Amino acid sequence: MNQPSRIEVLGEHEDRFDEVLTSEALAFLAGLHDRFADRRAELLAERERRAAVLSAGGSLDFRPETRAVREDSSWRVAGAGPGLVDRRVEITGPPERRMTVNALNSGAKVWLADFEDATSPTWHNLVSGQLNLIDAIERRIDDTTPEGRRYSIGDTPATIVVRPRGWHLDEQHLLVDGRPAVGALVDFGLYLFHCGRPQIAAGSGPYFYLPKLENHLEARLWNEVFTYAQTELGIPHGTIRATVLIETITAAFEMDEILYELREHAAGLNAGRWDCLFSLIKNFAHHGPRYVLPDRATLTMTQPFLRAYTDLLVRTCHRRGAHAIGGMAAAIPQRDPAANEVALTKVRADKEREAGDGFDGSWVAHPGLVGTCRAAFDAVLGDRPHQLDRTRPDVEVTAADLLGVHRLSVGLPTDQGLRANVAVALRYLVAWLNGSGAVAVFGLMEDVATAEIARCQIWQWQHHCTRLTGGSLATPDLVRRLIDRERAALLTEGADPALVDDAVRILAKAALGADLPAFLTTEAYARHLVRVRTTA
Repeated sequence: MNQPSRIEVLGEHEDRFDEVLTSEALAFLAGLHDRFADRRAELLAERERRAAVLSAGGSLDFRPETRAVREDSSWRVAGAGPGLVDRRVEITGPPERRMTVNALNSGAKVWLADFEDATSPTWHNLVSGQLNLIDAIERRIDDTTPEGRRYSIGDTPATIVVRPRGWHLDEQHLLVDGRPAVGALVDFGLYLFHCGRPQIAAGSGPYFYLPKLENHLEARLWNEVFTYAQTELGIPHGTIRATVLIETITAAFEMDEILYELREHAAGLNAGRWDCLFSLIKNFAHHGPRYVLPDRATLTMTQPFLRAYTDLLVRTCHRRGAHAIGGMAAAIPQRDPAANEVALTKVRADKEREAGDGFDGSWVAHPGLVGTCRAAFDAVLGDRPHQLDRTRPDVEVTAADLLGVHRLSVGLPTDQGLRANVAVALRYLVAWLNGSGAVAVFGLMEDVATAEIARCQIWQWQHHCTRLTGGSLATPDLVRRLIDRERAALLTEGADPALVDDAVRILAKAALGADLPAFLTTEAYARHLVRVRTTA
């Protein structure tokens, strides 16, 4: 295929990949990198500096230098674009071909086409995902099962919102001037270049979810990317809409500021709760046992510090004319009627709480949960598309509220919780290394976020030698024994031994080091994945 000489494509060519990796699209990516790659590197260095301060005993508070932005009640965001006014149910999933059809036909208002946590970043997944979105927008996508059953997109598909990778990830299969491309710019740039104008012509628009932001300066960079990209492609300024996931503990202190930086393009905020817990553990890893969290299954959104975070998100959004979107319902329908009713009851209670708290919509991971989520929001919204008029003046949240782990109403971690974290992390890793990013494990749809919280808790508990409710201590030796036991179980079940051993090595390194190392969301493990996929 023809390509600019400055750009080198290392990934293997597959059928129709040249429709995505055109010389014009690659030149557009090169322009994005010329203008923004260095600033992105500076912001990542600032992340490291701030993380070091927190690790050394620092804490978090609302920024005094941006107080004026928070206190100024006059500014508003752009708000919803066409097709985003009603967001009461959003379904998430990787842009695989069958998922594309099923998500668009699911009855959800929005499909989050996820190139981040739900996609294992193989070259095939990333490029074919872009191709599937092109085909979906042009109404030429369908899927036929091995049994011959054909699926195609219906008359009222969900609105597509694309989640590119976070600022921290590189794309090893694509070099710009000899350096790995920025994953976020690759995902964003290819989708906008190919699908931006067709989406506008179809009465929608190029919409994005922005993950893993840690502060308002990272939001400012995205706004500059949007402004430049629209100009380059001749798209009217402000056509892009972005919803930001508040899924780091640092971003939770800068919700107003993040919306302000993106105000010409902002549509809302989302409560990315699992990643927020992971971020809390990571940033306060060396602050001693007072930040040790119990089993993740007990960390529901009724816990005081998580309730403070979600209440503040709703208040901030509605004060600024932005949608507040709730968190993921990870349960998936079960074949056993009793187990299925238990799962649906939990999902129903979670969505009813969100709707009652003022959220405008929420996430599900499976088409079978769309009806449950919709019913919860229908009961509160009725015919209204949202509840932006509910501004929650009753909410007053302090820094102590957001960091109030000591106020938990549940006890110590459990032996069962440790075993579950090892099992989930290993099983997810095996699937991830094999190219699957959204994986059903023990009745839940797991992705990188849940794998991160699982291994992060393993590290935290063994690092602080936490006493478990069963009486044992979480020690490195206990974790190694549990990893070995789960490895044996996976091999008995017929898992690929090479992938299992790779998963064991990654989990052991990520869960047992003196420091809390990075995991799947890093360049090092992206390289590891490339090696596994190209030498298999």
